[in-house]
Amino acid sequence: MGFEELLDQVGGFGPFQLRNVVLLALPRILMPMHFLLPIFLAAVPAHRCALPDTPVNFSHQDAWLEAYLPREPDGSLSSCLRFTSPQALPNTTLWGEGQSHREQQDETSTVPCPQGWEYDHSEFSSTIATEWDLVCEQKGLNRAASTFFFAGVLVGAVAFGYLSDRFGRRRLLLVAYVSTLVMGLASAASVSYIMFAVIRTLTGTALAGFTIIVMPLELEWLDVEHRTVAGVLSSTFWTGGVMLLALVGYLIRDWRWLLLAVTLPCVPGILSLWWVPESARWLLTQGRLEEAHRYLLHCARLNGRPVGEDSLSLEELSKVAATERVVQRPSYLDLFRTPRLRHISLCCMVVWFAVNFSYYGLSLDLSGLGLNVYQTQLLFGAVELPAKLLVYLSVRHAGRRLTIAGALLGSALSFGTRLLVSSEMVSWSTTLAVIGKGFSEAAFTTAYLFTSELYPTVLRQTGMGLTALVGRLGGSLAPLVALLDGVWLPLPKLTYGGIALLAAFTALLLPETRQAQLPETIQDVERKSAPSSLQEEQMPMKQVHD
Repeated sequence: MGFEELLDQVGGFGPFQLRNVVLLALPRILMPMHFLLPIFLAAVPAHRCALPDTPVNFSHQDAWLEAYLPREPDGSLSSCLRFTSPQALPNTTLWGEGQSHREQQDETSTVPCPQGWEYDHSEFSSTIATEWDLVCEQKGLNRAASTFFFAGVLVGAVAFGYLSDRFGRRRLLLVAYVSTLVMGLASAASVSYIMFAVIRTLTGTALAGFTIIVMPLELEWLDVEHRTVAGVLSSTFWTGGVMLLALVGYLIRDWRWLLLAVTLPCVPGILSLWWVPESARWLLTQGRLEEAHRYLLHCARLNGRPVGEDSLSLEELSKVAATERVVQRPSYLDLFRTPRLRHISLCCMVVWFAVNFSYYGLSLDLSGLGLNVYQTQLLFGAVELPAKLLVYLSVRHAGRRLTIAGALLGSALSFGTRLLVSSEMVSWSTTLAVIGKGFSEAAFTTAYLFTSELYPTVLRQTGMGLTALVGRLGGSLAPLVALLDGVWLPLPKLTYGGIALLAAFTALLLPETRQAQLPETIQDVERKSAPSSLQEEQMPMKQVHD
């Protein structure tokens, strides 16, 4: 008897599993609220150099600004420079009388804002950009905060993956909750940028526990038949978090209180762990038969299955445990030992890098879209729902390979087309951005399903871990690429679109898995198992963004 047969006895889908989906919904909602938090946390409002107070006998504020601030090539007043001395204005005699030509030349020279900046607080009362003047020459530090966070997620994914296999999913989920709560509170109390950046990096490390643990803990209690339905249901919680962030950001305009608002829900999450079961499959692999026995009986009781302690004896569990422990623990090197598996791994790495790179490149930059940041975030969240539905239909009819290639191609075209639209055509730019977000979300959703079907059972978790690791690298680099607009304005969009286009063609090199039997061993992958016309989908279409 294997674990799947054991799960059939106690119920592979019922009230017990639905309760788990609900209990594990909170981490899925919190993840996008932290991952996309820089949209509000690090927003840069309109700003200019701090100037002396306007004299009492000078009534025109605009003229006062023109006296101190040079104009940019587009005609707007500079946000980062000011004149060393106020300039003479037409029809005024306040400055310039009796000055030599050399003195007037000196006064036209400009300097970075020596007295700091003044910010427009109409949209945000406080952000980390206004708190520590992360603008102009320091704007790179503002973008770097997101990179530090995603670098923490990358490190945390490796650490939590190893630790959860060794010490259990439930225990490490508690560690993730407590660490996220502590680090979130500490981030809100930061007194310097360096302190904020370090603690925010550690927050990303803690949040990685959600991305690594929640999915296996949920799916290891589900039978194969219902994993797709549960995966689609669970993926909507991420979308709910994206839209909820828009509401919370609209209601809370101060970055410290906003950080607290998305962190404090960890408290009920910690309390909810009392009802979250440990993975019985993991307990059996560790030889902890009594605990697995207790959880399985509880599952059977909630699902209304007539299973007694006699029919589910420790002897039967010991046989299942022996079967589970036969499988040798895989390593990342196993993904590159054979030709076909090496080909799949390299292609998946390119695809996952591009999926994360384009998704976060688009999601974290909401400027120039004609809507305020709250409306744009809500719209970007809402478009994910039809994108998931279209993916669900497309993968069943067109196949996984064409779906993900088409989604990446759509993302690339949306980036490219936006470069052809003039800045005055705001509505077109907004429409293209929303379409691009839908395509990037479709690519993200398909990537989880496709990748999980490409790898054999013995290496599936290892393969997913590798691709998630490379994906996080793409996510960490995406905010920095936005700084390339200082080199050439279209360069960031060209980079996002170019990488997505490369990945679209790379995805076409992968084998199709629609209506194909899932490979169990490395040999199955190398033999390229024949498709089965009656094969039902066995893997979940899950959306976690880890």
